[in-house]
Amino acid sequence: MTRTINTLLWLLCSVLAIRLGLSAVLPFADTTEPRYAEIARIMAETGDWITPWFDTGVPFWGKPPLSFWAQALSFKLFGVNEFAGRLPSWLANAGIVYLVYATARSLHARADTDAARVSGLWAAVIYSTTALGFISAGTVMTDSFLVLATTLVIASLIIRLQGGASLWGWAFFIGLAVGLLAKGPLTLVLTGLPVFVWVALTRQWQILWQTLPWVRGTFLMLTLVLPWYILAELKTPGFLDYFIVGEHIKRFLVSDWPGDLYGDAHDFTRGTIWLYLLLASFPWGLIALVGWGLTRWSGTRTERQPWQPKSPGLTGLILAAALTPALFFTFSGNILWTYVLPGLPFLAVLTAGLLCATDGRFLPRYALATALVIPVIGTAAGSWYALNPGELRTERELVARVDALPGVASGDLFYLDNAPFSARFYSHGGVRILSQEALALRLSRDTEDNPLLIAVSNRNKSMIRTLQARAEAIDGSQRYTVFRLTEGASRTAESDTVKKERQSG
Repeated sequence: MTRTINTLLWLLCSVLAIRLGLSAVLPFADTTEPRYAEIARIMAETGDWITPWFDTGVPFWGKPPLSFWAQALSFKLFGVNEFAGRLPSWLANAGIVYLVYATARSLHARADTDAARVSGLWAAVIYSTTALGFISAGTVMTDSFLVLATTLVIASLIIRLQGGASLWGWAFFIGLAVGLLAKGPLTLVLTGLPVFVWVALTRQWQILWQTLPWVRGTFLMLTLVLPWYILAELKTPGFLDYFIVGEHIKRFLVSDWPGDLYGDAHDFTRGTIWLYLLLASFPWGLIALVGWGLTRWSGTRTERQPWQPKSPGLTGLILAAALTPALFFTFSGNILWTYVLPGLPFLAVLTAGLLCATDGRFLPRYALATALVIPVIGTAAGSWYALNPGELRTERELVARVDALPGVASGDLFYLDNAPFSARFYSHGGVRILSQEALALRLSRDTEDNPLLIAVSNRNKSMIRTLQARAEAIDGSQRYTVFRLTEGASRTAESDTVKKERQSG
């Protein structure tokens, strides 16, 4: 048993270390990571810890500030780079891994036994080696902190019901506060639904009341949360209406919600979230589903039940926590695959219980190999992209090359109509935007202007052809071509314009 514990522990530490290493070498690829990293960079630069800013003069009302606080602090400590931006998510993931381990271990009659430790380690390994669990462990996004919060809430309740220390009762409300500062009221839904289903089916209302310090805990939660919400509304009026009504009601009910200020709404077929759950939990979700189905179909029973819940229905509570995100978003078309992430820790606990209950007959001999599938694929893909960053949707290399040109800084680079977030981040907010109208005016002038560097999307074929005839293409990326415009190009542009007018006349 000790050998198994050591093997699982080394495997878990290796997976976490690999993910941390990839976080340091991969560039930010548009749009999610550089968008949130740029918001955190602006926070660190301006010292404004109340309002996250999407751009100059544009407050970011889409998310609360907890993840931005963590990333901005990391930037201040370690510099503005990929490792510093991703480290907070990795640390949040490490917290989730511990909570998964503690939850699975607490479900045993004696948490200090080797069997309990093995079960806990298997749950932690399974979560860490799911597709989305591995990817999210080192990604700049708010979801890692949401999952830390929801996992802390449900895990605290389970551990407390299993006889855990009273501190876990306080952790329940701290988890709610973390979630409200990381993602908002969605935290109350994702944790409240499974708890309500469990207590309604088992009639454990009194036990639930006695287990947690509801009055003092709620006061603690509000004390931690309300000051920021009040200050945010006072500083940028309209925040609460957009965030509470828009982000939490209209975004859920209205496909292609036109009120989204910061991105594009999505409209997927209803029920797509279940396909996302299967993809996000790969390979373990599919394996657990098949294993559970075969066990039921054959009518066999496990020889032993490693879990010994002290309160009725705890397995149902864990199942509800695992499926609530998918159930909640079943009838929503405006979804992302990250929406199922809060359920994965508890899916991992259930899968570990199935694995340990069958004495190795479930997934015989191949469990460790299965745990390596996603880390191996992720390491291979991450290493390739680290060596070939130009294949990613990132402007890191282009901005660096432009900045290295003699007499040129990244602030001299203009993007036509819209600058990608990666360009904004890697230039420290230096790149600027030029409208097509302003570019047309620049091309038609017969005056002396300083040279201009303009990045044009490769999809804009007409503008590419126009500039190829009038300017010098000096660099480019997977998505953009950079042209240098000079006064001579302006004269040529005017000459061509006059010729066209004469021809049309």
